[in-house]
Amino acid sequence: MDSRFERAELSSQLRNQRPAIFASILASDFGQLRREVEAAEAAGAAAIHVDVMDGHFVPNISFGIPILEAVRRATDLPVEVHLMIDNPAKYVEVFRRAGADSLIIHVEAVPEPRPLLERIRALGAGAGLALNPPTPLSAIEASLPYCDAILVMSVMPGFGGQEFEPVALEKLRALKSRADVSALLEVDGGVTVDTIGPCAAAGTDLFVAGTAIFHEDDYRTAVHDLRAAAKG
Repeated sequence: MDSRFERAELSSQLRNQRPAIFASILASDFGQLRREVEAAEAAGAAAIHVDVMDGHFVPNISFGIPILEAVRRATDLPVEVHLMIDNPAKYVEVFRRAGADSLIIHVEAVPEPRPLLERIRALGAGAGLALNPPTPLSAIEASLPYCDAILVMSVMPGFGGQEFEPVALEKLRALKSRADVSALLEVDGGVTVDTIGPCAAAGTDLFVAGTAIFHEDDYRTAVHDLRAAAKG
């Protein structure tokens, strides 16, 4: 297995790095993928975020196993794989073998996520559950104890560079206020130096940023500015 981290170690490391910035390679230069991943690591990103899209669950097609394997070879950072696909249960083992340290599934694709979350954990990977902006928190209620991370989407998944939807803040505040939620809270979509502060104030631990890093001239400055804005 080419993954670098086991679940408990990964969770501990990310908690110690909060606010943790995850660099989403969907916004990177694919023609220079190794260089982009290495540059994000050198810039201080806490993890690399890989969006897997199938053209069915979302209206876009992105990465598969060979790209994940290439990312894994390029970095010692944790690699988070966000499965925006119709049938994630079919693929969690293969993505774990290819280098995923954590795997995120969508409640919209898996209406009863507990068994799959437990399978992911049994593989030694972090298990994350994502929900889209229109999906209420009640949809993930029964699965909360089995999540290592809860990913609140602040845009509809499928394309990078979208504007942040404030409904995410309400969900993050509600999750943070619950004594029974021990999972790390994560936000993805439209994260910039202008939106990351309110997300942090709402209780977010992990921040997925794509264009806010890879579309800037200096990645190190971009990551530094995001962390500074998150800290307030």
